[in-house]
Amino acid sequence: MRHRVVKKKLNRDMDHRKSLALNLSSQIIENGKINTTLAKAKYVKPKIEKMITKAIKAHKSDDKIFKFNTVKALRKSLRSEEIVKKLMEEIAPKFAERAGGYTKIIKTGNRDGDNSPTARIELVSGLEETKEKLKKKAVKKNEDKTK
Repeated sequence: MRHRVVKKKLNRDMDHRKSLALNLSSQIIENGKINTTLAKAKYVKPKIEKMITKAIKAHKSDDKIFKFNTVKALRKSLRSEEIVKKLMEEIAPKFAERAGGYTKIIKTGNRDGDNSPTARIELVSGLEETKEKLKKKAVKKNEDKTK
């Protein structure tokens, strides 16, 4: 019986789901964004958020053993040394001051072949980048008003 078992299966067996989540999360870390179906994006979002949170905690920590164990755990779930290195050295410092919500899902319509809803899942821009964009927009508006 499946009483109170709540998880998405995506019409795949367990090994295929694990492989899918691993590949999608690796691509998100490597490229910053991917286009996929809405169901897959919703499935992988909590997994990638937890990985980024682990990397941030290790980045903030001064304990070398904690950092080592975190890198070891991330290697197990990502299986690529380059991607783990990018996560620890580029992405974790970028989101160090952010409390959560490292990714966002943007719906992009339906696919032509089977009409399935598609989405783009991407890492959100850092707070500094957002503030800079807002400042540039404000400067442009002020310039337009003075002309």
